[in-house]
Amino acid sequence: MDTVKQFDLARLRVRDLNQYLHHELPGSGIERVEILNPDGNHSIAVGLDCDVAVDILGHAGYFIAGMNKLAAVTVHGNVGWSVAENIMSGSVRVKGHASESAGASGHGGLVVIEGDASSRCGISMKGCDIVVGGSVGHFSAFMAQAGTLVVCGDAGPNLGDSLYEATIYVRGRIHSLGADAREEEMQSADLERVSGLLAASGIDCDSREFKRVASARSLYHWNAEAHQEY
Repeated sequence: MDTVKQFDLARLRVRDLNQYLHHELPGSGIERVEILNPDGNHSIAVGLDCDVAVDILGHAGYFIAGMNKLAAVTVHGNVGWSVAENIMSGSVRVKGHASESAGASGHGGLVVIEGDASSRCGISMKGCDIVVGGSVGHFSAFMAQAGTLVVCGDAGPNLGDSLYEATIYVRGRIHSLGADAREEEMQSADLERVSGLLAASGIDCDSREFKRVASARSLYHWNAEAHQEY
């Protein structure tokens, strides 16, 4: 039985593709789906709920692979806003660059951006791991509650603003930290964690070159005398 199925979005609507992925793919024996001519379309391969490999062969638009569960999605190009938004498990890999809010609100799984990610990468993430091979833009990991963001390049302004229990590791220059974020000393557990994520991502960097950023926890409780200055 053939275990690979192809879809050409030059001839098929995204709605029809997603209908197949949601209702016909599970239990079909198909192990890999190849999507041709994505051509910047939005919402490709959203809501997957089975263990399958999906290759999107070209550039894609907004909300690619959102709410992913179990699947391994690879985009062979660039993506627009909110790739892998609310990822639950599995993996989403972008072999190019990503626009704003990559991995937003992710609960689990692994997101890999091999190139650069724009602003708000990892915003409000809740347990996923994000590895960026290049740099990230301003307000990345804003209000990140749990999980790990690894940045192999530079980080833009206000990194980790209003950070909770997520941890950020940056190899390059940090433009500035946001409210309640602070740089801390790398420990052996940090080196092990970064090394493991780099290995899982296939990115060759030395974990000893990274800096750790975490929450100072001064925003955990309201202070009426702070006058909004933290």
